[in-house]
Amino acid sequence: MRSSPFTEEQIIGMLKEQEAGAKAADVCRRHGISTATFYKFKAKYGGMEVSDARRLKALEDEHARLKKLLAEQMLDDAIVKDVAAKKMVTPDAKRKAVAHACDTHGVSQRRAWQALDIDRSTVRYVSIRPDVAVASD
Repeated sequence: MRSSPFTEEQIIGMLKEQEAGAKAADVCRRHGISTATFYKFKAKYGGMEVSDARRLKALEDEHARLKKLLAEQMLDDAIVKDVAAKKMVTPDAKRKAVAHACDTHGVSQRRAWQALDIDRSTVRYVSIRPDVAVASD
C-alpha cells in the first residue's frame, strides 16, 4: 500500500481546520487533495490527537510484522509436514527433500534447509568423483 505524502500531524491539522468551521472543499483545495482523500483521512483519523495517530501507526506496523511471522511459520510447518512422510537418512535423500520443498512450495534452498533442519553443506555438496561406468562384458 502506498503511503501518504502527509504526516499524521498534517492530516490531523487538516481535519481540525474543517472541524473549526472551514468548508471541506476549501480545506481540500488549500492542501491539494481530493475530497475523497479528505473523507478517507476523516474516517481513519477523525477525532484523534497526534499521539493517538502515532500509537495507531505503531500498532499497525506491529500487526503487519506479526502477520508476516505467522505466515512464515505456517509455511515452514507445511514444508515439514509435506516432507515428513519421507525417510531422510542419506545425503541424497536430504538433497531431494530440499529440491522437492523448493519446487512444491516455491521457497529458496536456504529457506527449505532451515525449515527441514538440514545442514547447508549437505545440500550444496557436489561430488568431484567421476561416475563409475559398469562394464558389461
